[in-house]
Amino acid sequence: MDRAGSEDVKVLVTGAAGFIGYHAAQALLTRGDAVIGLDNLNDYYDVGLKQARLDRLVPARQFRFVRADLADRETVARLFADEKPDRVLHLGAQAGVRHALDHPDSYIDSNIAGFLNILEGCRHNGTEHLVYASSSSVYGANGSLPYSVRQNVDHPLSLYGATKKANELMAHTYAHIFRLPVTGLRFFTVYGPWGRPDMALFRFTRQIIAREPIDVFNQGAHARDFTYIDDVVEGVVRALDRIAAPNPAWRGSDPDPASSSAPYRLYNIGNSQPVELMDLIACLERVLGKTARKTFLPLQPGDMLRTFADVDALAEDVDFRPATPIEDGVRRFVDWYKDYYKVG
Repeated sequence: MDRAGSEDVKVLVTGAAGFIGYHAAQALLTRGDAVIGLDNLNDYYDVGLKQARLDRLVPARQFRFVRADLADRETVARLFADEKPDRVLHLGAQAGVRHALDHPDSYIDSNIAGFLNILEGCRHNGTEHLVYASSSSVYGANGSLPYSVRQNVDHPLSLYGATKKANELMAHTYAHIFRLPVTGLRFFTVYGPWGRPDMALFRFTRQIIAREPIDVFNQGAHARDFTYIDDVVEGVVRALDRIAAPNPAWRGSDPDPASSSAPYRLYNIGNSQPVELMDLIACLERVLGKTARKTFLPLQPGDMLRTFADVDALAEDVDFRPATPIEDGVRRFVDWYKDYYKVG
């Protein structure tokens, strides 16, 4: 069923004041969908930045904002009952790998209890498709590169990754029992304008401009599949429009982890071109015209050494592969950063 770009299509976007949520909501509004944005505007990072994103969405005639916490079962249930969204784009979550070392409860409340509330809302109110954010963190200790959705992911290295793996299992259960079409998207290190201040590119940019030293963990021997936000949103919207269906070739004797006999799908969304951390820093130095002062530190608990997305399944099903070069993406981010923070 393809009803994209019509006010007859109502999409609930959770995490609408977040980085990916803001961009996705904007893309849906631009094409004519009606969007309900949900966010709790918590203080995990700068609430002013979240509010600034939200301020750009609120004037749209087809947009309505609801401030609520995903873990608030009654409020979420009432929102679903009142609005009955056709589709749900669930991007709200407690993010960050290192934050979980000191705040594990917030991950269970938001990522587990909150996701259950979303599943229940979809189940009871006729939602035709639930698309939710998973993460490359689910690959954990898997050493087989590039990471494919056809691989098993049973050894997460962080609580954040474990909660995202749990989301995939919960989603499959609801797809199987209630025939709820669900699609999980494993994002790979998303960056770009309006990004998150806790992410490396944002933090490095701020510190280099301020002539502060930057912390380079694992002596810089990391590589990440940095994926530009516009590419991520394109993949998200295409996946939202392709309502998950059962795989008729699926067999329990040789199960494909990325599909099912239930209406269940998983996709990676990544640039498929890992960038060494030191190369990212060098790119940022060129764009800024400044040299970073570097403090080299050991590997942090929960960090993965390398991420690398196999996006063949995404390309096969929605005809899209992220491809923005890192130099272009970094330059666009820096241009936004300088304009937003009014720095030279």
